[in-house]
Amino acid sequence: MTVYIDPPTWPGHGRLWSHLVSDVSYAELHAFAEALGVPRRAFERDHYDLPARRYADAVSAGALEVSSREVVRLLHGAGLRRRKGASRSAAPDAQRRSS
Repeated sequence: MTVYIDPPTWPGHGRLWSHLVSDVSYAELHAFAEALGVPRRAFERDHYDLPARRYADAVSAGALEVSSREVVRLLHGAGLRRRKGASRSAAPDAQRRSS
């Protein structure tokens, strides 16, 4: 299982945030996040938002540190990128990708 995390540079709600992604499937991403204790409500379209204070936890659990640009490239390359406003029905079949 390989998931990726970018540096906590995204501001929001008075904090800085990282993005946690998979380049294989949403199922893989959800499993990693669950094992890390990240609530499902932190999932947004194609990634989890993690506050800066959880960055080291994700890396210790096995997330690979990459740039924000690399996060987007990985999502596009895997066919898992979901843009704002995209319908869920247009999203890739996560179950197909995880098998």
